[in-house]
Amino acid sequence: MKKLLLITLLCLLVQQTAFPQSFSTNNKKGWELCSERKSQMKLLPAKSANSPKHSFDVLNYSLSLDLMACYTSPYPTSFKATNVMRFRVDSALNQIQLNASGYSLQIDSVKLSGAKLTFSHQNDLLTITLDRTYDPQEEVEITIYYNRKNVRDDSFYVEQGWLYTDCEPEGARQWFPCWDKPSDKATADITAKVPKNVKLGATGHLQDSINDGTSITYKWVSRDPVATYLVVIASKANYNLDIVNWTNPRTQEVVPIRFYYNNGENISYPKSIIGDMTTFFSDYYGDHPFEKNGFATVGPSFTWGGMENQTLTTLCRNCWQESLIAHEYAHQWFGDMVTCATWADIWLNEGFATWSEAFWNGHRNGYSYYLNEIKQNASSYKYSNPGTPISNPAWAVNTPGPDVLFNTATTYNKSSCVVHQLRYVLGDSLFFKCLKAYATDTVNFKYKSATTEDFKNKFEEVSGQQLDWFFDSWIYQPNHPTYKNEYWMTDLGAGMWRFNFFAKQINNVFQPYWQMPLEVKISFADQSDTIVRFFNSVNSESFHFDFHKQPVSAVFDPNSGIVLRDGTTILSTNQSPVAFATGISSVSPNPFSESTTVTYTLSKKAHVKLSLYNLQGKLVQALVDADQQTGDHSVVISGQSLTAGVYFCRFSDGEASQTVKVVILK
Repeated sequence: MKKLLLITLLCLLVQQTAFPQSFSTNNKKGWELCSERKSQMKLLPAKSANSPKHSFDVLNYSLSLDLMACYTSPYPTSFKATNVMRFRVDSALNQIQLNASGYSLQIDSVKLSGAKLTFSHQNDLLTITLDRTYDPQEEVEITIYYNRKNVRDDSFYVEQGWLYTDCEPEGARQWFPCWDKPSDKATADITAKVPKNVKLGATGHLQDSINDGTSITYKWVSRDPVATYLVVIASKANYNLDIVNWTNPRTQEVVPIRFYYNNGENISYPKSIIGDMTTFFSDYYGDHPFEKNGFATVGPSFTWGGMENQTLTTLCRNCWQESLIAHEYAHQWFGDMVTCATWADIWLNEGFATWSEAFWNGHRNGYSYYLNEIKQNASSYKYSNPGTPISNPAWAVNTPGPDVLFNTATTYNKSSCVVHQLRYVLGDSLFFKCLKAYATDTVNFKYKSATTEDFKNKFEEVSGQQLDWFFDSWIYQPNHPTYKNEYWMTDLGAGMWRFNFFAKQINNVFQPYWQMPLEVKISFADQSDTIVRFFNSVNSESFHFDFHKQPVSAVFDPNSGIVLRDGTTILSTNQSPVAFATGISSVSPNPFSESTTVTYTLSKKAHVKLSLYNLQGKLVQALVDADQQTGDHSVVISGQSLTAGVYFCRFSDGEASQTVKVVILK
C-alpha cells in the first residue's frame, strides 16, 4: 500500500478504459488497492539518509497519549503526549537528532533523569543536547514532552469518531518524535486514554485496559522490534470487534487475530480463511512472526486499499477482498518481520507481497491460477512501464517521489514477476529453501531489516549459486528483453537428427543483455516431446541437441518461466549445416564419465575461447583462450574432478558463439 502521484492515477484511468473488467471495483487485485491508497498522499520533503548522521540505535519508544477530545465534534487532531525513548550509543556523542515535524508537533521540554536538557526544533529536526558525552554501548533514556497540534496532515487522522495513523514512508514523525528511517527498528508501547465507548487497537499485544467509568486507558506493547512507519493506532467510537484464535500446529501457540470493523460490513469470509492463510504462509515463510495480528477498517480519508502496519493492518471501509487480505498479510513476513533497510529496497516488501497474492491464489485454486495472475502482472507492467529500474541505489540516500518509489508497474507488478523468475531460475525446491532460510535467519534478518544485497547474498549462500547476473539485469536495470529466436533441424543421417537453436535479443542499444536459463519444448515426429534447458549468457548464441528421432517443431519458454519478455521464436528458413562451419562440430563421447573430446572448426584465424560452465552458469574449466589458425581443432575435457550432472561447453571466436550441452555420468 504505497503512494502514487496524479500521473499514476491518470495511467490507471487509461488502463481502466482499456481493460474495464480487470479494473472494476469488485475485481481489483490486492496490489492495485494497496498502491491506490497513497495516490492522494503527499511525500514529506526528501532528506538524505545520512542527514542527520545516525550515531545511535533506538531500543524502545514508550508513548503516552491523551486522546480524550479527539472522538467528538469538532474532532481536533491535537493531544498532549510524552515519549520516553531509550537508545544505545553507537559512536561517542553528546547530542542526538530526531525527526519531528515542525508543522505537526510542538516540543515542550526534554528531560534526562528528571533534569531538563536543552534542545532546538527546526526544519523538522529535533536536536537534543545531552548532559555529557556518552561512549559507545552506553544506554540513555530521555523523556520528550510534546503536543500534537490541531493540524491536518497525511499521517495522523481524526474524523467522525475515527482516529488512526498511516505513516509510510516517513510520516511517524508527524505524531511522535523518532528516528524515522526503516533500518532502525525498536520495540514500542502505546498507552492511550480514550472515551469509554472507543475501541483502540495498536501495534503489539494488549497488556492492559483500565475503565474508570468515563474513559478507558489502553496499553499496547510490542514484543518485537518495529519500524517507525509501521507503528499504528486504529480506533473508533462504537467499533465492532471479532477475534479469531489461530493455533500454530507446530508450537501450539495461540495467536489472536483481531477484526475491527464498522457497522454494515460483512467480515465472515475473511474470518473463515484467515486461519488457512496463516498456516499456509507459515509453512513456506516460517512461523507466524508476531504475538497477535489483525485488520481494521478505518475512516473516509483512507479511500483505497490497505497498509501493512505491524500486527494490525488498516483497510479502507468495506475492503475485505481476499487478494487484498493476502497481499497485506504476506507483508507481516516481508515488510514487517523483515523490513526494507532503505527505500531503495522497497521491492523486497512489495514484490513479495504481490507475488504472495498469486501464490495464495494458486494454493486455493491450482497452479494455473497462480501462473495466470503472474502473467497478468507482467502484462500490467509492460502496459504502464515507466522505463525505470525496480531499485536505484540512490534512493537509499534521497527518498524519491511516490510516483517512482511506489510505481505500480515496477514496484508491484514487475517485482512480483522477478520473484517468479527467481523461482524459475532456482527451481521450486531450492527457491523455497532459500526463501525460508532468509525469513527465519534470526541472526541477520528476522525482526531486522535487509538490503537487496543482503537478500541476494543469503540466496547465494543457501543455493550455492552466484546470482549477480540475475540481480544486475532484473533489479538494477529498467525494461525487459525482446527475443528474436530461431530454430531449425538438421538430418545427420543414420537416424540421427540435430535440433539447432539460435538465441537472440533485439534490445535498445543502451540496454544490457538479460542472461537467463532458457527452456525449449521440442516436439518429435512420433508425437512425443521433451524440454531442454540451457543457460544463455551472451547475445546471438547458438545451441544444438542431437536426437535419435526427428524433431518437427519447438515452443520457447513453454512453462512461462520468463514472463518479463517480448519477441518471437520462429522456424528458420536457413536449414543449412553451413551455419555451423565455424564452431563445435562434435562432443564425443557424450554423455561421458572419465573424459570427452570437443572438436571444433575455424573458417578463419580467430581468438578462440572455449569454456565449461555448470547449469547455473558458473565457470568450471577454461579450456582454450588463444589465437588459433583456420582448420579443425580439438580439446579434451576431463571429468575426474567434476560431479555428475549437466554442463555446457561454450565456444566463441569473437564474432559468433555456440553452446553445447554435455552430460557427466558417474
